[in-house]
Amino acid sequence: MKLFRPWAFQGSTRRRNYFEGWYFKQVSANRETVYSFIPGISLSKDSKHSFVQVINGITSEVIYFQYPVSEFKASVKDLNVRVGNSLFSFDGIKLDLKNETQEIKGELSFDSVEPYPSSRMNPGIMGWYSFVPFMECKHGVVSMGHNLEGIVSVNSVEHNFNSGRGYIEKDWGTSFPESWIWLHCNTFDTSDTSFTFSVAKIPWLGSFFIGFISYLKVGKLFYNFSTWSNANIVSLKYRDNNLDISLANKDLVLDVKATNNLPGNLRAPVKGSMSRMIKETVDGSIRIELKNHSGHSLFKDTGIRAGMEIIHKMLGYFEIPQP
Repeated sequence: MKLFRPWAFQGSTRRRNYFEGWYFKQVSANRETVYSFIPGISLSKDSKHSFVQVINGITSEVIYFQYPVSEFKASVKDLNVRVGNSLFSFDGIKLDLKNETQEIKGELSFDSVEPYPSSRMNPGIMGWYSFVPFMECKHGVVSMGHNLEGIVSVNSVEHNFNSGRGYIEKDWGTSFPESWIWLHCNTFDTSDTSFTFSVAKIPWLGSFFIGFISYLKVGKLFYNFSTWSNANIVSLKYRDNNLDISLANKDLVLDVKATNNLPGNLRAPVKGSMSRMIKETVDGSIRIELKNHSGHSLFKDTGIRAGMEIIHKMLGYFEIPQP
């Protein structure tokens, strides 16, 4: 079953009102350069095309390279996606992107890719929700972290990613949710730490529910905080670009404080069409603290170059409106 291979192409170019996209984030060793590359396909009633969306995490500039569907190829078994002359796989990225004003070329190789841990009952970060039918969007974490080597040239300016850090996730379905919050970082003071949190309003069978997925990986230790694992959101607040989250499972509490810096305008899917504009930061900062229920601190860390998306309607499900 393809759902046990979330990195592979889940759809078909013959689908209607369908999208699928892979999110590759790269941070240089000195953390002064951040680029995200998003190859994907958009199959809507009015527009059918493939694309590579590029985010400069420092300047927040977003570039959208569009291609015919015929220039999209993806494996249903492996992570192997080709859009135009650009290639994305577990081994790395080859970039060959050009339009009227932008040219991006380069090659990055990946080493020590860390897939999200899975089992027969929990094939990915969505846990047993992966088996639930009729969901408008599904999510997968492909690599919680990996090492980078290589150089990317943007309009003839070279960016060195040797000894940098990478991350891969993906989404597929018909549309992104109406509202959500997403946060990710794997460039902490501790080199082998990775954290992801996402909460969304999820429509299902004429109604909806609020669901969230989250994990913290510290070296060989892995902690899950998700709806499907019976964790809960104790609190969630957003004030003056600062996001405070407290998560709890039966054993532990995870407190998260993140700052949302200058966001860029990113395209997102609606019924397969990449027509919705959202705000994404790839230059946030984050502090995490893992505690037991007695309040004893087990782990603390600070990260930069964090990714963050906040669709503000989501906040209404957690915060009391101000008078």
